[in-house]
Amino acid sequence: MRPTLLLVHGAWHDKAMWDQLMTEMPDEKIRRIQNPSSAPVPANQLGDMYADARRIRDAALSIDGPVVAVAHSYGGAPTTEALAGLEDKVRRIVYLNAFMLDEGESLLGLVGGTPPPFWGTDHVGEGYYEMLDAENVFYADLEPAAQKAAADALHAHSVAAMNQPITKAAWKTIPSSYVIGELDNAVPKQAREFLAKRAQHTHRLQTGHSPFLVKPKELAELLRAELDLAEE
Repeated sequence: MRPTLLLVHGAWHDKAMWDQLMTEMPDEKIRRIQNPSSAPVPANQLGDMYADARRIRDAALSIDGPVVAVAHSYGGAPTTEALAGLEDKVRRIVYLNAFMLDEGESLLGLVGGTPPPFWGTDHVGEGYYEMLDAENVFYADLEPAAQKAAADALHAHSVAAMNQPITKAAWKTIPSSYVIGELDNAVPKQAREFLAKRAQHTHRLQTGHSPFLVKPKELAELLRAELDLAEE
């Protein structure tokens, strides 16, 4: 049975970020979820990383048949937490420029314990980060109009979600692949090379942080190959 792709977006984004990728894969079964940590709701109603993990786990369990999960950026953290113990359900996890954390690690800890300037810390006391300079950090390889449109679509993101540690790591028992965007300005080169070593396979794309917007067809081909692996 062909697995269903379960798409998990990253921080500040929402599930609409996958639209272009999905148009390239009309013949595949795809499910995407909305993380509570950056949902389009008032900032004081944002969920945390564990709320995201519950949403992801519930979605995986609700799918009829096997699953291949695809997690982008921050989304790698709750996906890692969520899918532990679901070896019979989840065939593979694809970490797309993602934070493939180990038990006890948090996203903030992995970046050194101090939020990067582009996280926008003016509203930390109110419980959220406001993404700054997304045009360069997330979308540097898009045309200016597309950069602005993508940046304007972003939301606030939960402070708590960045601080919370992983308690169990799904990639230790579920086969995984890591996709490195060689031009990524969000995940430093040293960090992405370190994280990729935790996966069984590494793919490299000549894109920045958001290949689903820049080269959706190429990413779709890569994910089809991952689905093929999951069927073997």
